[in-house]
Formats: sequence, structure tokens, C-alpha cells
Amino acid sequence: MSAFRRRATGFRRERMEASPRFGDGIFRNTTGVGPGLKKGTAFPIVREFLKGNRRRVPVAPLPSVSPLVDWAKPPETGLRATWLGHSTLLLEVDGVRVLTDPVWSRRISPSSFVGPKRFQPVPVPISQLPPLDAVIISHDHYDHLDYPSIVELVRCDVPFYPSLGVGAHLEAWGVPPDRITELDWWESVELLGADFRITAAPSQHFSGRAAADRNRTLWSSFALRGPSHGVFFSGDTGLTPEYEEIARRLGPFDLVMLEVGAFHPAWGHIHLGPDNALEALRLLGGGSFLPVHWGTFDLALHDWDAPAERLIELAPSLDTHLLMPMLGAPIEPSRVEGVETWWRSISALERRDLVAHDEDDPTGRFVTIGDPID
Repeated sequence: MSAFRRRATGFRRERMEASPRFGDGIFRNTTGVGPGLKKGTAFPIVREFLKGNRRRVPVAPLPSVSPLVDWAKPPETGLRATWLGHSTLLLEVDGVRVLTDPVWSRRISPSSFVGPKRFQPVPVPISQLPPLDAVIISHDHYDHLDYPSIVELVRCDVPFYPSLGVGAHLEAWGVPPDRITELDWWESVELLGADFRITAAPSQHFSGRAAADRNRTLWSSFALRGPSHGVFFSGDTGLTPEYEEIARRLGPFDLVMLEVGAFHPAWGHIHLGPDNALEALRLLGGGSFLPVHWGTFDLALHDWDAPAERLIELAPSLDTHLLMPMLGAPIEPSRVEGVETWWRSISALERRDLVAHDEDDPTGRFVTIGDPID
């Protein structure tokens, strides 16, 4: 039960109630967007779900590499990012190491037996991470706030910078209060001993770890600013005009990480998807674009590789500097010249598998994709 939720009390609760985004016991998007499905989309979604999709989960673990050799030396350009899966990244910005939304669990669920399961393990265990200067938590959904991962990170003696109210979870799970600094939108913190600023910024989403605590904590994006580089991390969000204000107040950005997976027209107001991510990138003023929130969990009805393939289709026409690193591969954005479509090695296996099955069963009724990890 520890993984479910903890309610804020005392000074933490007072800070929440003082937020312009808080009223009647919950947080709200400033644009008025709520967490539900778009009007008239519930029945089509049910019909689509019942129809099924045989490519929501890859037939094998996706390729990955170990980052340890690269992590042993500092980035030559001062900016390096390592995508570890979903929205978990290790960012190295002007000598500061920041971990985003750390999720190492096999399932994103309050249970270790049910819930969406990871396509492949994280390329490196928490115990092999380099020394961290900060952990940022965008919101408290299970695929962004992971109880076992937080419990293990407590031993790393690292400060946490979550969205407003999320600190109640962290403190209940063993993070000392003096290592938790909650941030409302537009609030910043300067890291001690470093010319480095972390700022929480708007996003358009929702929160909650159980039905009874919907929107009782805040959701945020984050901007990181060092002496030489600026970085933006979206957390979860729909397309919002507030991105123009973020660009004006916190930009420009050398590296932009936006969520592109788990998209559907029915919830396009609370998730970006590839098309809206590229529009969000434009509103933010551009920058090298590293898509996240894909290739790790089955959270939508689209093919598992649909976000990546759509970006490959769209990005060249928009002159976007697209970064699509393999899991675990540290990259320095200014030194990346093209995209290697590494995920297609699994897609090719699927095509061969489907052809073999279709020859045995021309109707296609019994074609399935099994669980990639036992």
C-alpha cells in the first residue's frame, strides 16, 4: 500500500493552497482542460480496444547499450543526455547531473503482478549511476513516480525537486524532508555550489495514484539552466499556448525533451503525440529534439513504434534536429548529425513473424505477439 498515495499536511498543504492553480481541494490546468476523454470519444475508444492491435508490444526486447564507459568521462561539449527508457533520462548539463522521473520497476503499477510491463530492462541499474546532483519529478503517475526506485535512490544522498505536493509521497517513502524542495510553476531553485538553476514550468496534464486523489498534486515541466546550456523537459503534457511563455521566460534551449508516446485523439489535450510535439518544439523556439515517453510500456492503442516512425516521417520537412538515441546511449546533441533507426531491427523480426503466421492462418485471426519479458 505504500506505493499508492500520501496526502499533504502542514506547511506543504499551505503552500499548495496558496498556488494560483489550486482551488476546492484540487489543482487545475490554467487552460481549463480537464483529465477526461474528449467529448464523444469514449465509444470509439472501446470499439478500437476490442478490435485489438497485434503490434502494441514488440516481439523482443529493444536494443540497448551500457552507458558506463561514456559516463566515466565528462561530456566534451558540456551537454550530454542518456535516455534510459520512457521519461527517465540522465542529463549532464555544465557539470551538473540531473535524473528525470526515475522509473526502474518492471511494472508501472501499485502491484508487482499486474499492470503495464516494461519491454526491456533499464540499461543500467540505479546502483551503477554516477553521483547525482538532483532528481526532478514531474508528477505522481506511476510511470513517472516509482516507489521502489525512490526507495533505492534515498541511499544516493541526492536532493529531490518534485512538483508541488508530490513531496508528501517522497517523505513517506523515506526521503529526508531537507532533501525535498517542491516547486510550483515559475518557481526556481539554485543548486548549492553550482551556477545552475532548476525551474518548474507549466504543463497540461493531471495527477493521481488512486481514484480518490485525482489532481491533488501538481504536474509540471522543468527548465534547467547552466552557465552555457539550457534544457527543457516536458514531463507529460498536451499542447498548450503556455509553451510560448516558457520560451520567452526560460529559453532558449539547446536540448528539448518532449513526450511523444501514449497518444490518441481522445486524449490529445493531455498528451502530445508526435505531431503536437513538433508544434510544441516550434512554440518553445526550437532546439535539438529528443523524444521521450515511448518504446518502454504499452500505454495506448497505437503500434509500439508508431511515435518513432511518425517523427521520422515529419521531422525532415520541418528542418528539425531530431535525436533518436538507442536506449542507454549517451549523446551530445551538437555532435549528432543523423538518426539511426535502431528500433527497426525489431520491426523486421515482427514482419517475418507475421508472414510466417499468416502462411499458417490466412485469416490472421490467431496472430498474436507474446510478452517479450518473462
